[in-house]
Amino acid sequence: MKPFISVPPLSWLLLVLMCCPLLGMVEAAGGKKANDNANPHLGDSDPERCMRHHFVETITHPIYKCNSKMVLLARCEGHCSRSTRSDPLISFSSVLKQPFKSTCSCCRPHSSKLKAVRLRCSGGTRITATYRYILACNCEECS
Repeated sequence: MKPFISVPPLSWLLLVLMCCPLLGMVEAAGGKKANDNANPHLGDSDPERCMRHHFVETITHPIYKCNSKMVLLARCEGHCSRSTRSDPLISFSSVLKQPFKSTCSCCRPHSSKLKAVRLRCSGGTRITATYRYILACNCEECS
């Protein structure tokens, strides 16, 4: 019986990245921890703060028989301000449609770009699917 050959962990990572290119895209995109997701209410060290998260999605056409494609997407997820506020509004009318002004913040896309992917369908036709790729997330006032 041959002895088990020890391979350094970096070699395994390179092997996985060569075999699974989309996983490499997720790692490369996720490694970019710029301050574009900064939240003034929570520290950068909080793992639950509002930030961009990457995932891989398979795009298929719901009707036509097309080849599916895997794409890298991003979503905004996490906590913003830990407190919300509701202040009473002053009115000189007997009817108050909204008696309070509430403020809260939500984790939302701050910037994004339009991307497109072409699917090859039966008969040689091509169909383009479009989506927004999130570049940065911020805590912004909820609407």
